[in-house]
Order: sequence, then C-alpha cells, then structure tokens
Amino acid sequence: MPAYDYQLLLKHLLHQGVSWAPEQEIVYRDQVRYCYRDFYQRVLRLGSALRSLGVVPGTRVGVLEWDSHRYLEMYFGIPGIGAVMHTANPGLAFEDLLYTICHAGDEIIIAHADFAPLVERLRPALHQVRKFVLINDGPFRPAYAWVDAYYEDLLEEAAPLAELPDLDEDSLATLSYTTGTTGRPKGVYFTQRQITLQTLSDCVALSALGSYGGVNKHDVYMPLTPMFHGHAWGMPYVATMLGIKQVFPGKYEVPILLRLIAREKVTFSHCVPTILHKILASPAAQETDFNHCRIIIGGAALSKSLAGEAAQRGIQVYGGYGLSETCPVLTIANLKPFMEAWESEEQLDWLVKPGFTLPLVYLKVIDASGQEVPQDGQAVGEVVVRTPWCTPSYYQEEATAEELWRGGWLHTGDLAAIDQYGYIRLVDRLKDVIKSGGEWIVSQDVERLLAQHEDVQEAAVIGVPDPEWGERPLAIVVLRQEAVGRLNDAQLKEHLGRYVMRGELAAWAVPQGYVYVDEIPKTGVGKYNKRLLRSRYAGV
Repeated sequence: MPAYDYQLLLKHLLHQGVSWAPEQEIVYRDQVRYCYRDFYQRVLRLGSALRSLGVVPGTRVGVLEWDSHRYLEMYFGIPGIGAVMHTANPGLAFEDLLYTICHAGDEIIIAHADFAPLVERLRPALHQVRKFVLINDGPFRPAYAWVDAYYEDLLEEAAPLAELPDLDEDSLATLSYTTGTTGRPKGVYFTQRQITLQTLSDCVALSALGSYGGVNKHDVYMPLTPMFHGHAWGMPYVATMLGIKQVFPGKYEVPILLRLIAREKVTFSHCVPTILHKILASPAAQETDFNHCRIIIGGAALSKSLAGEAAQRGIQVYGGYGLSETCPVLTIANLKPFMEAWESEEQLDWLVKPGFTLPLVYLKVIDASGQEVPQDGQAVGEVVVRTPWCTPSYYQEEATAEELWRGGWLHTGDLAAIDQYGYIRLVDRLKDVIKSGGEWIVSQDVERLLAQHEDVQEAAVIGVPDPEWGERPLAIVVLRQEAVGRLNDAQLKEHLGRYVMRGELAAWAVPQGYVYVDEIPKTGVGKYNKRLLRSRYAGV
C-alpha cells in the first residue's frame, strides 16, 4: 500500500489545538464563551453551511467582520473546504474597498451588521456576488431585503461535516489586499502550505526563542491587530494550534479592551504603537493590572519612550517586522541568551528593534548594486527576503513577479541597517525617504526623535515641495493634552538640535515647518497615511 500523502493543511493546526485542550475557552466580548470542542463543531457546521450556499473549492468568500470568535471559525472553515477567504478591509476608502471585492471575484459576502450600510452602498456594483450573509450580535435580526441568510441561523441549521476534507496543500487559502500609500491596493495570496509553515515558524520563535518566557500553554491571547490584516500577524493560528485561551474584543473600544484584559487576564497580544498609545492614555488604564502582559509592536517603529511608558505599567513590549507580502512576520526582537545578562537599559536597545529572523527566513540588506551592506548597524540598504511563505506575485498581476522577486529575493521596499548580531533597524520606506538638496532625509528617524519629547504623543514627517531644495521635511505633530498651547516650533527645533549636536541627526533633517493636529490620519491598519498627508500639506 502506498504511504499516505500527508499535506500541510490548516485543519491539522485546528485538530492539534482541539485535541490538546478541548475544554479551553474562547471568549467574545461580554457575549460569548465556549470551548474548543464547541468551536470545532461550529467550524464543521460552517463548512457544511457554505456548501449549501454553493461554495466549492476555489470560491472566493469575502469577510467584513470585527475580531471575533466567528472570524476565527472562518479562518479555518472557509479554506477548510477548499474555498478562499478574502479578508476584506472595512477601513479602506470606499472606492478601494469596492475595487478589492470586485478584483478578488468574491461570490459570497459575510458581513457584520455594523457594516450593513456599507454593504448597501457596495451592492449595486457587486454583480458577481451571489449571496449575502449577515452576522449579528445577540438575538436581534436586522431586516435588510438583500440578506440571504444569517450567520448563526446557517450554523444552527447545518449538519456538521464529519471532518474537513483532505486538500492539496498548494490550494489557495487566503487573499488580502495591501493598504499601500500609492496606487490601488494589491492582492497578496497564500496557500494552505504557506500559512501552516509560517505558523510553525512563529511557534518556534515565540515559544522556544521568545523573550520574557515566550508564549506557552498558560497564556491568554487577545489580538489587537485586526484579523483582516495579515491574518492578525498569524497569531490566531498559533494560539489555536497551542490550544491556549483566546479572547476577541470585537470592535476596538478602549474601555472594552481594558475590561477584557483585566477580567480575562490577557497575557499576550500584538499591535501598532497607536493602539498601545490609546490604551495607556485612557484614564481607566490607571486602574488596570497589566502585569505579566507581553505585547509585540509592529507596523511602525517602537520608540524607547513608549516602551518605557509601557514598562512602568507592567507591560513588556518588544518589536517585530513583516509585510502583507510576507504572510506577514519575518522578525521578532527576541533576546539572544547572552543578552539576558545585560542591564535592562542595554536590553531595551535591542528589544525596540524589529529584531532577528524567524526560522526559515533568509534576510539580507543590500545596496543599489545588489551587494550586502556591512553588518555594522550603520550602513543602509533595502531589505530582501526569502521564505517558504512569501506571496509569489500580486493577485491577477503575475507580471509583477519579476519586479517583486528581482534576483530571486522578494524586495520589501524597506530601508534598514543590520548590526553585528543580525538584528535589523528599519530606517524608512524607499518611497517615504525625503530627497532634499541632493541629500536623503529618513522620515522615520526624525519621527522617532520627535517622539522622544515628553510633550509629543505622535509625529509624522513628510517631504513637501520646495523650489530651492526640491523637498523639505514637514512635521505633523500630535501633542499630549497637557502640552497643548505651551509647546511651539522653536522648542521642537531646539529638542532636535540636541540630536544634531550629538551627531545623531543631520542639521538639514530638522524640519522648519510644524503643523499641530488632534490626530494624524492613518491607513486601515494604523500606519500613518503619508499619501494623504502629502496631498493635504503639499502647499505648506
């Protein structure tokens, strides 16, 4: 008899977690609490219900949902029957969201009732969508003429599958779209094999190599990165495979986040700096016990000031790095064993970096000629990578593969330096570097140093046209509430001037112009929307 052709499938991750911890809890806000055994049965019911709607292998199913137990069910139930889960981003501009749904070819839309008005606007142009399924919290069923079924009714009425079917590990599992700051969003896609391998690599990096004790079977996980973005950095797959308790907050509302952290004793999460800022700035945070809470920060630079503020509240933070194109995690700022003997301040210099590569990730930093830059922490080049899970091209834009994968390496478009220990320090996006008088100004360096000022909550730096220099840096600043009206341009220039004197910043990189705002516009995943900022302040 031939040996069984074992395929790397998401259902095996699910089966491991359910077998290991069938009674473990999954929690959604204040509304749902059930165990992994029930979760597994709901996944099997979801697979059956989707088939009843005509979903077959390859069918695109678009999802518009908050972070929830239902989204976790769809992480496994949709690709589990061979369909493709399109994690649609409700934070995109309307035209961009419409473009992604049409471009993906979604035939089924599953949407939370909060997004029903948005779906109503989209519907006239969604000619390829055959069925609309509405998600609702609680027993109330919002009445919309276009709704073909309700999520909970579908699951209740469906007979569960005996098991999820065997599939080809190279079958497409997920599709999502970048929130790039230029042009239309681009689709990135991943197979069952790719996501499974990425999950296993994440587990090794977090559990065996992880800082602060890593992630283990006693942890309580809550995502603070949307599940529509990069599979929530792949962490729900990790948490499910490990069979740990998972807590889902739904729509991000700081009081609810804090209540869940306290009540469910959350110990592990991940987010962009903006979310952590909002949590720490909330008055209710003063009464919240954050001890034993570990948070990976990505999507933007982790400043030492934010890390220090978090540490004062008992939160251990460290950096990470990845892209939508890389499924997404590439590096995590785990400390090497000899670093653990260092003083905490010296450790912090490495913990705030994006970190060291995960297993199976090959990463180089190269100059314009394609040669690796010295590992001295100073020389800057573009990050290029190879992994078993990078997207092969942009969806339905296969011609982009040659450019994306020049020389057999995926080009990230990120500028970085790499140090003697192999840790990277991100410098900027190639497209965000400010070109002034023949010199390059790294916007993220200026942002990082502005954020060191005690009165600055956030700062974004962009290049604006200048007749003499080509471009000059402009700082868009959000002040801490108590500093509004007392901080001025001269004080910020003086603050940056100290770094010029120390040789940490070039004199020409100090912005002469400053704009003070209540909030810096961001993309759907919390990054500064520099395309919008450049458009808004082009004449400043």
